Amino acid sequence: MERDSTVRRTRAQQKQQKQQKQQKQSLYYEEAAALNGLRSRKHKPEVSAGLLGESSAVLLLLGFVCLLWLLVLLSLQQLIISSPGLFNALRARKHLERITSVGPRTVGSPENEISTVNYLLDQIEQIRTESQTGPHSITVDVQRPTGSFSIDFLGGFTSYYDRVTNIAVKLEPKTTAQHFMLANCHFDSVANSLGASDDAVSCSVMLEVLHSLANLPTPLKHGIIFLFNGAEENILQASHGFITQHPWAQQVRAFVNLEAAGVGGKEVVFQTGPENPWLVQAYVRAAVHPFASVVGQEVFQSGVIPSDTDFRIYRDFGKIPGIDLAFIENGFIYHTKYDTPERIHTDSIQRAGDNILSVLKHLVMSDELADSSAYRHGNMVFFDLLGVTVVAYPARVGTIINYMAAVATVIYLGKKCRLTSNAGKCWGTWFVALLTVLIVALLVTLAGRSMFWYSHFYVAVCLYGSAAVGKILLIHTLAKNLYYGGVSGVDLSERFFDVSLLLWCCALLFLTQRGLCSAYVPMMMVVFPLASKLLLTKHFRRSGASLQYSVLYLTGLAVPYVHIMFLIWVVFEIFTPILGRSGTEIPPDIVLASLITLATVILSSYFMHFIYLTCSTRRILAGLGSVFVLMFVLVCCGLFFPYSADPSSPRPKRIFVQHSTRVLHALDGTVERSDSGLWINSLDYSGMQHITPHIPQINDSIRSRCSEQLPYCGFPWFLPVKALVKKNWYLPAPEVSPEAPLQFRLLSRQDTEWGTVKMSFEAKGEISYNRFTCMQDQKTLSFSQNMHLISPHFPMILKRFVQSSSEIQSP
Repeated sequence: MERDSTVRRTRAQQKQQKQQKQQKQSLYYEEAAALNGLRSRKHKPEVSAGLLGESSAVLLLLGFVCLLWLLVLLSLQQLIISSPGLFNALRARKHLERITSVGPRTVGSPENEISTVNYLLDQIEQIRTESQTGPHSITVDVQRPTGSFSIDFLGGFTSYYDRVTNIAVKLEPKTTAQHFMLANCHFDSVANSLGASDDAVSCSVMLEVLHSLANLPTPLKHGIIFLFNGAEENILQASHGFITQHPWAQQVRAFVNLEAAGVGGKEVVFQTGPENPWLVQAYVRAAVHPFASVVGQEVFQSGVIPSDTDFRIYRDFGKIPGIDLAFIENGFIYHTKYDTPERIHTDSIQRAGDNILSVLKHLVMSDELADSSAYRHGNMVFFDLLGVTVVAYPARVGTIINYMAAVATVIYLGKKCRLTSNAGKCWGTWFVALLTVLIVALLVTLAGRSMFWYSHFYVAVCLYGSAAVGKILLIHTLAKNLYYGGVSGVDLSERFFDVSLLLWCCALLFLTQRGLCSAYVPMMMVVFPLASKLLLTKHFRRSGASLQYSVLYLTGLAVPYVHIMFLIWVVFEIFTPILGRSGTEIPPDIVLASLITLATVILSSYFMHFIYLTCSTRRILAGLGSVFVLMFVLVCCGLFFPYSADPSSPRPKRIFVQHSTRVLHALDGTVERSDSGLWINSLDYSGMQHITPHIPQINDSIRSRCSEQLPYCGFPWFLPVKALVKKNWYLPAPEVSPEAPLQFRLLSRQDTEWGTVKMSFEAKGEISYNRFTCMQDQKTLSFSQNMHLISPHFPMILKRFVQSSSEIQSP
């Protein structure tokens, strides 16, 4: 028995030892497997754990961008939501139609100086008669000032004017007033345009605002001067005559200027000040349909837009603060014959009237107007959110907010590593993308297909946008697969989010240091993404790039991104039409390609996060490459013609034609040479490229070079813009025969101490204007021409020109 028990104990011990041995072997194999797995991960990147599928990533990002873009477009099309009903847009529209019915209103013409002036005076008299029993009085004064001033606009020149027309209307309580607001519009137009938006609609709005305010049952605290000025298109002459010579100007404390750089749509506040933040606050409180941006103000005042308004005159010569408003949509037909009343929606008139009426009423009832200098303390940051509301705060408060956002970013990034090198790689990626797109734009220009996007903007987005996005995506994909092979996609996404945050923080600090109010844009691109990331950190570490995380992450970007997209719309809405009148020296495709790349870089900054959270990008790259190749081939084949005569959306080519007789004199008065001809300029980069095949006379054989020894190259410039338009064509033609003989004589000649000669001349005569446009169907190349100093037989001279141009068809 004892032996048997001993045997059983021995077997049990052996069995236990065997089990322990097996357990040790099992643990050894598990540790080995774990070690091998760790080693394999060092050589092979994470494939699917915590990453998004390629299709999911594309749908998410495209859906996000399209949804926000749709919100921007809807907000722009929704001109008015509700109206207080104090402004009558239908009555203002009747004024607009009556003013434009006389035709173009050039300075000095009967249409401008007689017909329009008489109509305005009649309407003002009717308002005065109607409101006689009310608490207000109306005084009218027709001013015809003469003067001169120097201005640095378009390279600088001195402007002289003689007896231009101003209609000044003073509205004040019958007890009189000491302080006045100034409301300004101009009723003149360029020679070839009815000028419905620029600026007849503004004068129509002002007439109706005058009617509404004059019939208020309670008196205003301060007065308003409504100035209908008749010489703005000659570069701001009538406004200078008023603010420097009219006795009422001494009582003006602030002004509102109504202008246009487009036709219809929303009027935007794009300039305020200088300083005087109380004006912006008044607009924010009173405007019924707010639409404003300090970014537009700083871009406009930088000088990159070749345009100016009466705002400059009141600011520089009157030393008074103001607000500048303008229509900006559809600038393709600005200063053309297509600027007609029917293109301005009644809701646009209602919107502008509601805003101007409420803002003026608020200002003339305020205490600030009586002593505006006491409230002059710095600038204001202001911007609207989809036209729903305006955010405004003092620039000094903005500086504090900006630095707080920068400090928060530095604290968040304090423990991050290798950000400097990754930031450098990011800059390098964007530079390579820009360089690639510029090469494409250069190839398109060399192929003779420049401005293909003028009538097909989204084709340019597909061509240049696909090249920019594809290049950025390709570089980051190669970096993920080759350079960062041992780092997980989740870690890389975290790292490049931090890089984007760092770069936006640098932009924030740079703009803040420069004292620019536009620094609020990078501030938004720092605060909202940083807050979203902090709130989602635990969720991200737990589940990686889940669908829920991705949706929440994009939701956190919605506010800054929708505002960025609105600003991008504003940039393209303004600059795309301007490139059609920016002269022959600036390659427009280079500019547009740069703008599209910049927009792509801005929008992709926080989207790079998803490049490293996506399993693969092969199909995305293949799709982008296909779109780029297809668009490039179609553009180079000439499928997209730049111009359009589509009545619903015309895109005319602008040509400047002058029939002139030139007599060139030496300093001693002798005639050196004389000639007569048609002086032709293209106001865009394409020159005569699309005209020569149909009108052989206008080709490079009549191309005229600049004579540097002569003032303005010896050409009869109406405006000194020779730096923008250096390509000239001069076609010989019969001499100009004005209806009345021109009298020209030298009044004085004086040698100056600087070695120059100062001469004064007197010229008397009449100028007749003829307008010529050629328009057939929507495929016809259309011309919109400014013609000055044109003789009565000009149509006969251009008979061949007319017949040929009417046959020009798009390829």
